[in-house]
This record gives sequence, structure tokens and C-alpha cells, in this order.
Amino acid sequence: MQHPRLRIREVPWSNPVGADLRAAQQRELASRFGTTDHEPGPPPAAEDMPVFLIAYEKSSGQPLGCGGLRRLDGSTAEIKRVYVVPYARGSGVSGAILAALEAKALAAGYTEIRAEAGSVQTDGMRFYERGGYRPISNFGAYEGVAGSRCYAKTIAVRAAAPVP
Repeated sequence: MQHPRLRIREVPWSNPVGADLRAAQQRELASRFGTTDHEPGPPPAAEDMPVFLIAYEKSSGQPLGCGGLRRLDGSTAEIKRVYVVPYARGSGVSGAILAALEAKALAAGYTEIRAEAGSVQTDGMRFYERGGYRPISNFGAYEGVAGSRCYAKTIAVRAAAPVP
């Protein structure tokens, strides 16, 4: 579903606008968590982020938000770095980014998407739950991390092999 006032573009992880949005997100998270050390495991990098999207306002060209997919395995991707600038929150930007990420994941052959939100990110937890994501046990770098809340959503079901 297209958002009427957005243009969502796929860009390389190294894109300077994307880097600025991610830096703003990290500053906000550091403020919320009270530390810059709030991400278990390795931070996302170009090598493991095959998809990174930026949402721009159509009329002004202003970047309003971003999000990406990290490859976990051949059938599973993780949502990373979803961020919307404060003045655009509540306007549907994050939902449009999520829908675009899901479409990209489906097109790439992923069947499941996972996500994580820290316990102080109650808005993030509500966002994933409203998007149809179900709580799951912590996975990967989040295993054993008390402040992590993990989610998953099946986006495609592999067809069963035909019975001979």
C-alpha cells in the first residue's frame, strides 16, 4: 500500500541521508536507555543489511524515516534501524516503512521477519504488535538479555511438496 505523501527509496547502507537518520535514532536511544551501549551483538553494517529504505515526503523531498533488513539466514530477516523523525510521528510513516520492508523481504524469498525492541521502547513494542508481529523468545544476540522484547511475523508460507 502506497502512502499518499511519501516516496520510499531503497538506498545503499552508506547513503549519507540514511547515516544521518541512523545517527539521530542512536542519539534518541542513548537518551532513552541512559547509555550508548544499548545494542547486544554486532551493530548492523553494509555487509549484512541487503535492504535499507528511506521515506521522503513527496512535496518537499524531506527525509522522514528509515528502516532496513538484516539477513539472519536464507528464510529469515530482522528489521533494524526503523526510525521516524519526531515531527512526522503518528502520520503513518513507520507503517509505510514496515509495509515496504515486508514487501522487500517477501520479494527476496524470506518467509519470516523478526524484530526486537528494548523494554524502554514501549512505542516500538506497540508498533510491532499492531503490525501483526507476535512475541517470541529472544533470538540470536538478544538471548538472555532481560531488556529485550522479540517479535516475529510469517510473511510467506512455503508450499508443501506435492504428494506423489
